[in-house]
This record gives sequence, structure tokens and C-alpha cells, in this order.
Amino acid sequence: MAYDGITVAAVTDELNRLCIGGRVMKITQPEKDEIGLQIKNGKDVTKVLISASASLPLVYITDESKKSPITAPAFCMLLRKYMQNAVITRFHQPDFERIIKMEFTHFNEMGDIETLFLVVEIMGKHSNIILINDKNVIIDSIKRIPASVSSVRQVLPGHEYFIPKTSEKYNPMFTDSQEFREKIYEDNATNGTPVYKLIYETYNGISPMIAMAACNMAEVSTDKNVASLSDKEKDELWQAFAAIMNKVKKAEFTPRYFIENNNISEYCAIEIPGYANYVESKSISDLLCQYYSKKEALVRVRQKSSDLRRIVQNALERTSKKYDLQLKQLKDTEKREKYKVYGELITAYGYSVPEGSKSMEALNYYTNENITIPLDPEISPLENAKKYFNKYAKLKRTNEALTELTKTTGDELNQLDMIMTSLDIAPKEEDLVQIKEELMDMGIINRKNGSKKEKVVSKPFHYVDEDGNDYFVGKNNYQNEELSFKIAGPDDWWFHAKKVPGSHVIVKSTKVNEKGELDDKVYERAASLAAYYCKAKNQDKVEVDYTVRRNLKHPNGSAPGFVVYYTNYSLIAIPDISQLKEV
Repeated sequence: MAYDGITVAAVTDELNRLCIGGRVMKITQPEKDEIGLQIKNGKDVTKVLISASASLPLVYITDESKKSPITAPAFCMLLRKYMQNAVITRFHQPDFERIIKMEFTHFNEMGDIETLFLVVEIMGKHSNIILINDKNVIIDSIKRIPASVSSVRQVLPGHEYFIPKTSEKYNPMFTDSQEFREKIYEDNATNGTPVYKLIYETYNGISPMIAMAACNMAEVSTDKNVASLSDKEKDELWQAFAAIMNKVKKAEFTPRYFIENNNISEYCAIEIPGYANYVESKSISDLLCQYYSKKEALVRVRQKSSDLRRIVQNALERTSKKYDLQLKQLKDTEKREKYKVYGELITAYGYSVPEGSKSMEALNYYTNENITIPLDPEISPLENAKKYFNKYAKLKRTNEALTELTKTTGDELNQLDMIMTSLDIAPKEEDLVQIKEELMDMGIINRKNGSKKEKVVSKPFHYVDEDGNDYFVGKNNYQNEELSFKIAGPDDWWFHAKKVPGSHVIVKSTKVNEKGELDDKVYERAASLAAYYCKAKNQDKVEVDYTVRRNLKHPNGSAPGFVVYYTNYSLIAIPDISQLKEV
């Protein structure tokens, strides 16, 4: 579901109800494209999150507070100059655009009351937060847009503010039956575009979901084009659209989200037909927080981890090339035994070979077959034997060194693969601390002299089922190590995707039978967790190994989270966590 004009209208209505007359008490900028406001209205304090993120622009009221940088960014300091203690007079949505315009008053340097506006544009990659004065001149913005970036509109201090009109759309709040008929039906009489698409392409702030809802209310197929509509269908479609917009005009917002496969599939700020399994929210902000908070956190983590991902990806590519080269060199050493046999046979039969011979025939007493041995005619047979023995000795030493080296490189490759998987698993910024620490310990990232270690607050995932069984999942190699050898008891059960980088899963349960075994559904759920938190989670089914923890061993000197086991069971699991509740 898009953050459409109706959602913006609902948020604007909520902000007007809670914040008008209040004072801005605190302004923060936790992210480079995000502002947090604390507005006190009487005894009530309202926290407003404003994000101009290119991937997830949002405005909603929240109870959470984000950690801010020690030194406030320049735009934050500017807002504090103009907005600290300012009084909120209203929130406005111009032309039903995805824009919220906050009006406030403050005392300027001369002690006079001045009206300013904070404009929040929720427009995908073009989203912005802009401070303007009462003469419509830009004071500054969280994202400055020069002419080199946009020829349509520059967002710079001193420039006039205006809303760019990139398409000719109309305000649905002021439309009537005549305009609707003209713009949808008459102007598109021969247009083969589905009628629902014409609706959202004609009017500001209307999402495809709302356009389809209007069609469903009018019992008009969404695939129909204008030419195929009867007069009755045209009239009923207008009536349905007008009914939706009338709810918006009267601020009859009933925020709700729709459940599909135990997940929120869609949401809407008003009641619309055609969707079952919905849950009403107490407010639009509560709904948006439920729907977007995890998505926003994941987007932020992705952004924060982009540098780590690049470092790990480069290390993976470099190590993979090194590993392939080492394997090729190791394969080349397999012919060392042939040179040893050549040396022995020349030593045994070389006395009968004439000088200057380029080869000799001899019976290989290991295989009882005749073989031809190449010789260097410039040296004696005994010197040829010595040459082959030297080749054998060199290849033997190379084989021994490469055998150890390829094991080390292979282990490093597996460790890096797991680190990349850990970056995919990490749901919060604090989960990146241990990953970065591991990369420092590997020498992939340089540790700054005198730099303090960041405090680790990240903990393994913790799930429970309806029977009270506890499931713990490591988010990275360090947590896997701690989970398996410090938290888990010797009789707890351990699960891991077979031969695939992934999390260690520990089940701590007192509900076992006399053989120390769990209920079948507990094994299945734990295996599903292991399948979900592994590199192969997008496969339909994943093979999972499981055993009691006492069967695990951590070889000395091996990477964190690396274990060996020789007694285990296996099962096929579906990557799924819907049957478990996260604690």
C-alpha cells in the first residue's frame, strides 16, 4: 500500500487534533534525512517522526525516541533557531498532494511574531523537508537540490518555493460529477486503459488500491475500459468515488490493516469494501508504526551496513579467487608420486641406458606395467633420477603447505559467507557492532589505535511457542558461539541448516520424554527457524541437521561459531517463523 493522499489526510487530521496550540519543545535529527519533533500541548507530549528517506518517506506520531548524534547537523540547528518554543497553528495538505505543510509562529530577532512553514514532501526519491517563510521563500532544506540535479525546481536558500507540476492531475476533494465524467469518461472515450488506472492517473493522492475499491463498490470490473462502461456503471462509479472522498472530507477515518498469511498485506485510512480479515487500529499513526517501523528499521540497517557489505563482498571475491588458485595448485601436486617412481626406476635400471638418451623403457614394479620415462639427454641417468627426486620433494612440500593453506582459506571463505548472511539477518543497527568487531579480528577492517570497543547490546533472537518452549537464534558468528557453548546446556537441542551458512538455533525445553526427546512439532519449529535464518531461506525446503548440544565440538583455533559433530539427525524444513512469537 502506498503512503497516498488519503493517508496524508488522515495523518494531517491527527496532527491537527493533537498538536494545534502546542509548543515545539525538542528538535532532533537522528538520521541525515529524518527529523524528530516533540510538541507539548498542555500536559500531553506528542512525538512526531518526519522522514524524507528516498526509500521510505514517512510522517507519523510515535512513542519511540531515536538516538541522536552528539553534534547536531546544520539543518537541525537551523530548525532549533526558528522552531524551538514555536507555537503550532495548523497542519495543511495542499491540493491533496502527498505534502504536509506545518504552520507555526515564533518571535524573530526583533521580538516580532513571525509565521513560518515546515513543508514535508512525501514523494519517493524526491522527498524533502523544507523550511520557508511567509513570503514563500526557502530558508533551507534537509536536502539541497541545485540546478545540476534538477532543471525543474531548485531547492536552495533564497529561492521561491513551489510545488512542481510534473503531470496534469486534479484535486479529488473539489471534483464533482460533471468534472469526473469529463476527465474520466469523455476525455478517454477511446482510451483502452482500464478505468481504475484512469482514476488514479487523473486525481492527486489516489492510489491504485483506492481506485480499485471504487470499482468494487460500483460493481465494475477493474479490467473494463471507458468505452465498455454502461451509463449505469458510469453513474455508480462516480457515486462510489464520491462516497470515498466524502469520508475524507468529513474526516471519517477508520485506519485498518488487512491480514494475509499472518502478515500485514495492505492498509487503508478509511473503510473500503472487498477486503476481509482486517484489524482496526486506534489511530493512523499506530497503524503506520506497525506497518512501517520494521520496514524502516530494515531500510536503515541496510543503509548503515552498505559499507560493511561492500568490504565483505570485496573480501569474498578476493578470497574466492585465492581459494580457486590454491585448489588448482594443489591438484597440480598430485603428480608428485609419478616423479618419485621415475627417480626410483632410473636408479634401479639407469645403468643400462646409453648416454644422451631422451627416454628409457622400464618395468614399473608397482603396477607391473612397462612405462616410458622422459630423460634430459644433457645429463647422466643418475642426475636425471636426482632431478625427479627433487621435483617429488618440492611438490610434496608444496602439497603439505597447500593442504593446510586451502583449509585455512576455505574456513575464511565460509566465515565471510556467514558474515554476509549475518548482515542479511541483522534487524537493528546495534546488531552490526559484533559483525564489525569480527571483521576487525580477521584483519579485514583496521582497528584504530586507542579506539574504544563499542558496547555490545545486541542479543540473540528469542522466540516462544504456545507450550512455553524457548527458541534462541544467533544473529552472527559471535552469538552462535556464545549460544552454543555458554547459554545452551549439554542436553539442549541444537539445529543448523546443513552445509549452508546460517544461525545456530537452540531449543531450551523442560518438556522432554524419558529418552530426552522433544515433541515432534518442537523439532519442526526449531528446524523452520534454522531454515529461515540461513543463506538458503528463499528455497521452498531446506535440510537441517540437529543434535543435542553435548555432541558439538569447537576445534582449537577455528573461527567463532564453527563446530563439528559426528552424531546427528536430519530433517527437511520449510523456512517459516509464523508459528512462533518473538520475545
